[in-house]
Amino acid sequence: MNTELFIARKLFFSRKEKANLSSRILKIGVGGVAFGMIVMIISVAVFAGFKTEIRNKVTGFSSHIQLVNFDSNNSFESIPVESTPPFLEQVKALPNVKHIQQFATKPGILQTKEDFHGIVLNGAGADYDWKFFNKHMVEGKIPSFTKEKISNEVLISKKVASLLQLKLGDNVFAHFLDQRSSRSIPRKFTISGIYNTSLEEFDKTMVICDIRQVQRLYRWKEDQISGFEIYVNDFDKIETTSWEIRNITSKFFKENSTAYRTQSIFQKNPQIFGWLSMIDVNIWILLSLITGVVGINMISALLVLILEKTNFIGLLKSIGARNISIRKVFIYLAAFLIGRGLIWGNILGIAICLLQQQFNLIPLDPEFYYLETVPILIPPMAIVALNAACMFIIVLMLIIPSLYISKLSPEKTLRFD
Repeated sequence: MNTELFIARKLFFSRKEKANLSSRILKIGVGGVAFGMIVMIISVAVFAGFKTEIRNKVTGFSSHIQLVNFDSNNSFESIPVESTPPFLEQVKALPNVKHIQQFATKPGILQTKEDFHGIVLNGAGADYDWKFFNKHMVEGKIPSFTKEKISNEVLISKKVASLLQLKLGDNVFAHFLDQRSSRSIPRKFTISGIYNTSLEEFDKTMVICDIRQVQRLYRWKEDQISGFEIYVNDFDKIETTSWEIRNITSKFFKENSTAYRTQSIFQKNPQIFGWLSMIDVNIWILLSLITGVVGINMISALLVLILEKTNFIGLLKSIGARNISIRKVFIYLAAFLIGRGLIWGNILGIAICLLQQQFNLIPLDPEFYYLETVPILIPPMAIVALNAACMFIIVLMLIIPSLYISKLSPEKTLRFD
């Protein structure tokens, strides 16, 4: 039987003892733990939601991994690859590969009577996954691309529509550079839909069209494209999957044939993911500061508790209890108080997160935050780890002030009033 734990439980759950304790100080200690946990849960949920939303928007535009011609650079002008390479089925069979789609890009300029704007024409084929743009549609519909006829319909962003004063159903002229003749190639498009992701870096340039329009602009054959966009199941395994694809494609390389290379989303957008990685540093600093403040708060509560129970400490010492056993009693008692604070903190913190997640009570300015409301993502394992770490660190911090018990002598403590 754990005697120290038994005594601590009696002290914690006894109504008579609760009435004798400095309840106000202890309630402040419990309240501090609860408030700290509320702030930590909300912080973790908001940071996780923000990272996930931004990451999903970036990958929605350019996928997790791109497979392109080895000689292609980071510009939107493309060097073609064949649309049905011999290794494609092996790539599709990889466990982490979720979806593969063809793409083709061509930079150009949209022009109206009053203004013009630089864009990137992104060609979508029959295998294109429209889930991302369906989620962010503002008005209109997704362009209809049929086998019988090359479509002139395009999908533009709300940002581009606002800059050029365009609306749904308008015709707009675009101009593209023919690299062979160095002449401008005009094209007329019809706006079938308008989307808005609030990710301005992409919204202000990306225009979605029929992939055959881009093939015609480059004078490519039907089986030539810019490359493949590959989506994965596990985001954390992107680099591993990229290496697996690279190994597969290298086996099919022959002299004078097309060489392929992979580009992960991290390589294609290093500035965005570098910025997101800084968020991890910020959250760790924030959690450390909050844990430290809560720990100091509980140290104060423990010292008050020890001073109030001085007679009790003297009694235990007089019957032969060792200092370490008495310290354990108070550490256990403090752990019960911390546990109560954590329970209330979890209930209130998760409740606030669920309210925001359900009703979007707190808005954001998308011009600065790329999102219209505060995003919430509650990671269960992270919350469990947060509670365990908080309990462990605070209890560890309480060991030092509990040493004060060893300085109390039975003679003085039994006469202490």
